Amino acid sequence: MELDLTLAFAGARNQGVLATIRRDGRPQLSNIIYHLADRVIRISVTDDRAKTRNLRRDPRATLYVAGDDFWHWVVLDGRVELTPVAGVPEDDTVTELVDLYRAIRGEHPDWDEYRRVMVEERRLVVRLSIDHAYGMSP
Repeated sequence: MELDLTLAFAGARNQGVLATIRRDGRPQLSNIIYHLADRVIRISVTDDRAKTRNLRRDPRATLYVAGDDFWHWVVLDGRVELTPVAGVPEDDTVTELVDLYRAIRGEHPDWDEYRRVMVEERRLVVRLSIDHAYGMSP
């Protein structure tokens, strides 16, 4: 499957399953919401999650995106970059989290509250740069 077709398929959706690598080499799977633009998938995560620890240790990840039926799906492989953990409501990480929220959900009813919660939850952004893809799209 051509990479551009795979990216178009994944870009038309925003839910998938992220696979990271556990310390013992087995996969760890997480249902996630994402945004895809310019061959980079962005995901909001908390600092204390298994996927975050796994990605700090081994930056390889895979995203599985299902289609409208069982027979249509894509898999996107790549390496990740992690932003710093949100430290204050005005830092670059929180600004990127605001941009990510807007890209997925639109406007939030209270951006000041959102920014405060991002710091409280110790959130950061995972940026998965796609270097390989395969699957079956319609």
